[in-house]
Amino acid sequence: MMRALYIAKTGMDSSQFRLDVVSNNLANVSTKGFKRGTAVFEDLYYQTLRQPGSQLPNGANLPTGLQVGTGSAPVATARIHTEGDLLPTGQSLDWAIVGDGFFRIQMPDGTTGYTRNGEFKRNSNGDIVNPQGLQLNPNVNIPANATDLSVSQSGVIQYKVPGNPAPQTAGNIQLTTFINPQGLQSIGDNLYLQTAASGDPQDGDPATDNRGLIRQGFLENSNVNVTEELVNMITAQRAFEMNSKAITTCDQMLQRLTQL
Repeated sequence: MMRALYIAKTGMDSSQFRLDVVSNNLANVSTKGFKRGTAVFEDLYYQTLRQPGSQLPNGANLPTGLQVGTGSAPVATARIHTEGDLLPTGQSLDWAIVGDGFFRIQMPDGTTGYTRNGEFKRNSNGDIVNPQGLQLNPNVNIPANATDLSVSQSGVIQYKVPGNPAPQTAGNIQLTTFINPQGLQSIGDNLYLQTAASGDPQDGDPATDNRGLIRQGFLENSNVNVTEELVNMITAQRAFEMNSKAITTCDQMLQRLTQL
């Protein structure tokens, strides 16, 4: 049986996987804080018919070998953590990070999740929560009668209460950076978890150690470039067609053999 049939099949699988990643990027083009992904591929094992550098009967060495590859396969999906566009909303609990940091979210199991989505609300207790109702970490509580809520670029949350013109401090936003943010695990709901690949979280105040500044009244949009994704989609489609053409050619060659 021709090797090309199976080699082309791996190429079609790789093209389909790339299209999966592109489709996910396009599906999240309006997801706040979403970071686009890219598929990473590698060539598969090689069948070595003549070892490069092997010695010939005359004592010379082969300058090149004779190897046949067995195709390609996806090995990773890397996230591109560039900043998305900032969208002005005018909402006091909409915060965007201008920099490399992540908001800290208290997960139900006690661990900490991380997100770039700064679309926060207040729950019935006055706690600041994300769209899934999970509290900001550390928790910040705003009284029901609070007015003029403000957040400084360094993450200090203040408000006023009726009858007292002096601003009250509710707490500070903490941001986190990672040595390798591409190693974070995506779990959906705009959340990431720390992994051994991401390194330990580096927690601290905004505006320190490249964690970024807080911009109140803005949200960070997805960093998906629709034009680039459409080009990637066309490229994946053409690669799929070329590999299917290789299978068709193999089939025609086998058909010709059976007619001899």
